[in-house]
Amino acid sequence: MSNENKSIHEFDFNLICEYFSSVERQGPGSPEVTLKALDFIENLSVQSRIADLGCGTGTQTITLARHTPGQIVGLDLFPNFISIFEQNIQKLDLQDRVKGIVGSMDNLPFGKEEFDLIWSEGAIYNIGFQHGLHTWREYLRKGGYVAVSEVSWFTNKRPAEINDFWLDAYPEIDTIPNKVAQMQKAGYIPVASFILPENCWTEHFYAPQVEIQDNFLKKYAGNKVAEDFIANQRHETQLYYKYKEFYGYVFYIGKKI
Repeated sequence: MSNENKSIHEFDFNLICEYFSSVERQGPGSPEVTLKALDFIENLSVQSRIADLGCGTGTQTITLARHTPGQIVGLDLFPNFISIFEQNIQKLDLQDRVKGIVGSMDNLPFGKEEFDLIWSEGAIYNIGFQHGLHTWREYLRKGGYVAVSEVSWFTNKRPAEINDFWLDAYPEIDTIPNKVAQMQKAGYIPVASFILPENCWTEHFYAPQVEIQDNFLKKYAGNKVAEDFIANQRHETQLYYKYKEFYGYVFYIGKKI
């Protein structure tokens, strides 16, 4: 396998963390999309508890905090992300309602049926869509919601190059109807699903990385691991522009039965 075709998971975690700490978003999305998904969530109050799992540096968590009542906890595996998360929360004076903790999405440090809403943008793939939905369900109250964005196929067939790239990177990638069926099977009523617009990738995710990549290569000049990592990121970007009609991120919203 060539270096540019490597899965991101094959690279050094510290390197990935440093790189993505430098950008506002760790995955495709936008404030508008966060709010669109939030529109499908009912019955949130000042008593509500919300968890944002795989929160990264908390860009979408802040959007949630500004448009929902209740308490929010952001959880991420990378301490550096949570450190930035906490700084952002302090700057906006949200620390009385929002806190960040270091932890694994696969081993949540919460009580059963603790939350009214579990949120996760572009992160559930780390433990798998089906596994995540099954595992997280017990932490939701009956009638509580789960809202996740997940890479998905838009078509039943696609060119081999993009098919093979994503099957290697994330074997659980699937079509939208199959993802909705998986959500239903996991014990949720599928409330809504919608495709994230292209600007979530281009304007909000890829464009800010261009300068970061140049700076990264200067800092790590001659470091083959870093150079391979940036080549990998650029290759993924090129594939998106070439094949974006075949795949993208989709928000899935479900209600616990």
